Amino acid sequence: MALFPTSMPRALTAVAAAAVVLGISGCAQQLSVENADVPAWKATALPSTGGIVAEDSGRILNARPVDHTENLPAGTYTLTLVCDGGGKAFLAVRSAGQELVDLGAACYGTREATKITLAKAGTLDLSVSSVDAPTLYAYQLVQAG
Repeated sequence: MALFPTSMPRALTAVAAAAVVLGISGCAQQLSVENADVPAWKATALPSTGGIVAEDSGRILNARPVDHTENLPAGTYTLTLVCDGGGKAFLAVRSAGQELVDLGAACYGTREATKITLAKAGTLDLSVSSVDAPTLYAYQLVQAG
């Protein structure tokens, strides 16, 4: 039979208590999409930069896409998407009926970016969606230079 020093049970109790506290605090810090300050979140998740030609942010509270339309001159652009709240968000971009890009981002604050080239001026149809709603989203379209 192994004998443990009298401090061993106290050490094990302290380790177990610390694990419980960490587990509870990890759950308490999750983002509440419904109550989030979207502009404040966007300012940290996707800071402003020069050359922005289009941007938006908001909440996806159900599985319905959020649609936007932008009129842009010909050129090359960088499209960046970020989301938070868990799961994944998608940003589909179409021009003149053709899909240009379908960008996906994990909703844990990770930014995803891609280049878009418009051969001529036109309208972009952007559709943000997530099957993992509720989520927060933000995107920027910046002139690449």
